[in-house]
Amino acid sequence: MATTMVGDATAVICLRGTVVSPGLARGPLVVLADEHRPPSRKRGNADEESNRLRTAIASASGELAALMDRSADADAQTILAFQVAMLADPVVTEAAFAAIEVGDCAEQAWFAAMDLQIGEYHEAEDLYFRARASDLRDMRDRVLGKLRGTAATAIAPGSIVVAADLPPSRFLEIAWDGGGVALTQGSPNSHVAMLARSRGVPMLIGVERADLHGHTEALIDTDSALLVASPGEALGADFASRRQHAQVARAETERYVNAPAFTANGERVQVLLNVADGSELDRLDPACCDGIGLVRTELMLRDGADLANEEKQYQAYRRILKWAGGRPVTIRTLDAGGDKPIAGYTIGDEANPFLGMRGLRLSLLHPEALATQLRALARAASVGPLKVMVPMVTAPRELDRVRALLEGAVAHLRKLGVECAVPELGMMVEVPAAALAVDLFDADFFSIGSNDLIQYVTASSRDSSSLASLQDPLQPAVLRLIHQVVAHADAQGIPVSLCGDMASDVRCVPALLGVGLRCLSIAPSAVGSVKNAIAHYRGPRPKGEQIA
Repeated sequence: MATTMVGDATAVICLRGTVVSPGLARGPLVVLADEHRPPSRKRGNADEESNRLRTAIASASGELAALMDRSADADAQTILAFQVAMLADPVVTEAAFAAIEVGDCAEQAWFAAMDLQIGEYHEAEDLYFRARASDLRDMRDRVLGKLRGTAATAIAPGSIVVAADLPPSRFLEIAWDGGGVALTQGSPNSHVAMLARSRGVPMLIGVERADLHGHTEALIDTDSALLVASPGEALGADFASRRQHAQVARAETERYVNAPAFTANGERVQVLLNVADGSELDRLDPACCDGIGLVRTELMLRDGADLANEEKQYQAYRRILKWAGGRPVTIRTLDAGGDKPIAGYTIGDEANPFLGMRGLRLSLLHPEALATQLRALARAASVGPLKVMVPMVTAPRELDRVRALLEGAVAHLRKLGVECAVPELGMMVEVPAAALAVDLFDADFFSIGSNDLIQYVTASSRDSSSLASLQDPLQPAVLRLIHQVVAHADAQGIPVSLCGDMASDVRCVPALLGVGLRCLSIAPSAVGSVKNAIAHYRGPRPKGEQIA
């Protein structure tokens, strides 16, 4: 920690941290106290305490569901959906109600029950469960706030927020508007870090601790990995100059947003969008993209009623196709499981959910729900150029089974006289077994899912901060496997794209173009920066099968 006195003014405090989301931010300083303390309260009778807890859980769940509905970010919706599902699970809450029956007040019972589960998750060998501990802490504190009747600290837009940690739902409630985050704890792969990156909110973790009492303003400088409290005139002037340069660079990027993407050599590259339920499209001009490369239907189908509602699904798909205006739209069948639970559909208590029943494997366990979705998709295919994409395909017979179900769905609709069409059927390439034997699959198109492919190729969870170095998407093993898939697709004239986070990362764009990809499906927020990176790429399409 470096401290510099500036005359009689408050000392300038510079605290070093680790950058997890780049950018420059300056604003009012808000320091959040750690409120994770055991509650204390006089107890009512068991029925009163149980009713208080039920009411608090219902209120917290309602807030999370409303926050999920307001969010247009697929990652945010996934995080919040997990918490809503956990609060609805009696296995999660039963220990608290049992403790109330033997004498605890609602606050004590909830805190103790959740703390036990948080500890179990935190100490679990499986990295997936370890990563979910932060979600349980978030749930615990939101319900405790309801029980105590306390409101969260008000945070003005554009603030610099300093805390030990920041729950994902709390992050999503804040209007950042040029502000930033500095955490004394945290992980580069935590949910809040992921959300900060997707929203362009500057963020540091592992920041040195200091007494910031009396400081009212701060800046975050990720170029220097610093949090600066009470910056003086010299620091402030330098910061303002660099932020102005950053704004000029952003303006340069913005001019690419609605323009077609071409490399510096004049080669056309298709840029598609990844979307959740389509609500995020309302604020976008269709001219910014060549179509939709991924619709994550698990984020619009959140319960058993949605899974069984063919008409609701059809209307949702139709809305996206209408927005696309004749551009192709690729809709992924339900990719539930792993970190995307759906009550009554996904399987609980798996030893390793990311290697268990998820994606297509789970869909084939629920053929009625899959058939409903395929019927809705076939109906929507009559509206515009719709493609159906299947997640987590491992063996050719799995895709063959989906094709048979799709053909059956179309035949059923035609027998009833319902307007429909046969959509193209493709697959995600995210399981190494599928990537290595891609020539054996009868797919109309391929879309490489880099997030899971990297995780499975490196045998390292993407939620593990200690294994972050193994998650480098630019390592040779990952690039060689992607190139193998692209080379096969090109040789056979099969369309191929990449729709994982790697496509939205400008650092990775030259490498992806270098292995032959000419179709990237990205986050809407990355359109300008990715097209800018494409425009500066001068390399040719590769020849042959070898790549360094």
